[in-house]
Amino acid sequence: MITIAPSVLAADPLAMKSAVVALGDDVRLLHLDVMDGRFVPNVTYGPGLGKALCGLDLAPVEAHLMVEDPERHIPYWAGTGVFRLIVHAEATWDLLRTIQRIHGAGFQAGVAINPATPFAPLLEVLHAADLLLFMTVSPGFGGQELVPSVLEKLRRFDAATGGRHPPVEVDGGVGPAEVDAVVGAGARVLVAGSAIFGSADPAAALREMTRRAEAAVRTSATAGE
Repeated sequence: MITIAPSVLAADPLAMKSAVVALGDDVRLLHLDVMDGRFVPNVTYGPGLGKALCGLDLAPVEAHLMVEDPERHIPYWAGTGVFRLIVHAEATWDLLRTIQRIHGAGFQAGVAINPATPFAPLLEVLHAADLLLFMTVSPGFGGQELVPSVLEKLRRFDAATGGRHPPVEVDGGVGPAEVDAVVGAGARVLVAGSAIFGSADPAAALREMTRRAEAAVRTSATAGE
């Protein structure tokens, strides 16, 4: 299963509801970036928007917590309807405990790492995490270009685990031109912001990226036979 996850950070904040609803039945997952101005320099959204997005009943919503001390934020997401919280390995001193607390609060737990971070912390939590997110840009702002070296890191990670790991998500700089490369490197959830909401027809852009990603998965599977 391949999933394109539109990042609402790239949507017009004054017309976010209409922009998200316009994606229609083709959207399978919505990605909400949460930034605290400390772990990253920008400040964005919080649980209130997560609850509003879930209230649209359009697609499941995941919250990507680019925040310091993520454990402190977990309780605020209770009752929002968000199904997954993604935290950064760099932001917590006890990653396994943070994952356990996310699970204890009733959420799926994802773990993210930045482009310059080695994947070693992920190896320690393969048994506990539900999703692994490889940032393909430095976190904090949208509209950046994908860092190519992350794709090689993805391939090395897959080899190190023998392919036995939770689903891999990539976030940052992913548009139609990057789909083949990130899918070929092993990603199965692709966050896309500007490539979708910056398009003249976001719904069509989402369908096209989904089509390309599904074709890339078939090609990758055939090459591996």
